[in-house]
Amino acid sequence: MRGFFGLNVAVSGLFTAQRNLDVVNNNLSNVNTPGYSRQYAAQSASMPITMLDGTGMVGTGSEVTGVYRIRDEYMDAKYIRESSAYGEWEAKFNMLSDLEAAFNEPSDSGFSVIFNEFFNSLQELAKDPSSPAVRALVRETGVTVAKYFNNLATHLEQLQRDINNIISVKVESVNSLAEQISQLNKQIFDMEVGGNIANELRDQRTLLVDKLSRIINVNAYEVKGEKLPDGTYATYFVVDIGGKSLVSHANVCKICVEQRQTSLNPEDAEKLYEVKWSDGNNLSITSGELRGYLDIRDGNEGENGSPMYRGVPYYIKKLNQFVRTFAMAFNEGYIDVDNSGTIEAGEDGAGHADGYGIDNGTGTPISGIRFFTMTGDDGKPVSSQNFINGATSIDDIVAKYSQITAKNFAISSDIMSDVNLISTSDTFGEKGNIENLNRLLQLRHNTHMFAEGAPEDFVKSIVSSLGVDAQQAKRLTNTQEAVISQIDNRRISVSGVSIDEEMINLVKHQQAYNASARMITTITEMYDKLINEVGIS
Repeated sequence: MRGFFGLNVAVSGLFTAQRNLDVVNNNLSNVNTPGYSRQYAAQSASMPITMLDGTGMVGTGSEVTGVYRIRDEYMDAKYIRESSAYGEWEAKFNMLSDLEAAFNEPSDSGFSVIFNEFFNSLQELAKDPSSPAVRALVRETGVTVAKYFNNLATHLEQLQRDINNIISVKVESVNSLAEQISQLNKQIFDMEVGGNIANELRDQRTLLVDKLSRIINVNAYEVKGEKLPDGTYATYFVVDIGGKSLVSHANVCKICVEQRQTSLNPEDAEKLYEVKWSDGNNLSITSGELRGYLDIRDGNEGENGSPMYRGVPYYIKKLNQFVRTFAMAFNEGYIDVDNSGTIEAGEDGAGHADGYGIDNGTGTPISGIRFFTMTGDDGKPVSSQNFINGATSIDDIVAKYSQITAKNFAISSDIMSDVNLISTSDTFGEKGNIENLNRLLQLRHNTHMFAEGAPEDFVKSIVSSLGVDAQQAKRLTNTQEAVISQIDNRRISVSGVSIDEEMINLVKHQQAYNASARMITTITEMYDKLINEVGIS
């Protein structure tokens, strides 16, 4: 038992210190590796042995029982949860910023300026109703008003399609990350079933879960499996969405996009995607970038089964409401006087269609001309007659105007062809009569036209709502960013590599290595003295 026992104890200390130095070296090499978790060597005293003379037990040195990574599972779970919320609000903020840019208010080319120019041209026409130049100006400013809504509606429709494509890309990202996690699960299991610990592979998996949590609401956890021959239990890693497994060890249940058969909102573009499980089941998306994009793409404040959020369909709906209401008030003099939903004649009961333009020389009174109509299937403005054809009651007229949208809003082909048809007079043949024109001018400040007030008040309310939503999204994005930054800093304080701390460990284990080496030298000298010099004369 005595023999070279002491030398073996010193060698175990040497090997233990060397193993610790290897771990320190690995930590320092990965100080800038994304997702890397600081590792440590679990050191313990090796099994002591009993003395043959019965005087007790003696230690046999030290050993490294394993190399482990340092993680705080609670902070990891918290990071995943808060990361999903951050992803949702960041996506909303980015898309709402695009919406704000589309409305372009306030600016030199926004609605207020364009609307002012239109009514200013009508005011100029009131000064000289027989002027062809001023009549042409009225037509052109009217065209500008129509084009503003056309372009804005087209832009919002394209934004909805762009978001739809982003959703498809994000779904592919979710599936790709899920596949990578499942591959790592197999590698980790194969390595650890033999008693090893796959620290680096686990770090890679944690990093992938972090990325996945930004896109969609996930939960990640390990479940206990069968008992292994060494007495431990196999563990399997699971990532679920709303309680259904996206990744279950090596198995992946993918999600997919499927084109809707019917639109969720009347304002929706065609062929929008629904996100589902690939097996056909419904998918519960409660947060993450996907939730943010879905809310902006589909949000119509809860109407028609859409999310309770003001997204692209909501703002398109409001634009449609404006052009329909304004066109009907301008053309017919019909408004919802008490905002009860009942359309009736306004205070003066007359609109553009009730007046007369300048006599074209035929001596035939021409009235019933609508200033605003819509474009037809051929993309060209329709005439007043074709637009209003068959309407004999207020309900019929309301139904006709319900066909107008911000995208097809236009000046009637009658006005486009002949500016003399712009109705200024309430009596045929009186060129200087501007009674009908004065009624049209009063519409600008008619507070009964919309529940929000006058036309400009209505548009301001839309822009204000958008501004409030964007500010809310920005505020929540900043808040969530601060939250996950704090959580990440706490994770790094636990799992991150500190160069100062590792240098302290380096010195500590170097000293232990030197001490063990010195012990070996001392024992060697003792044996040399005993073997080579004792008993020699």
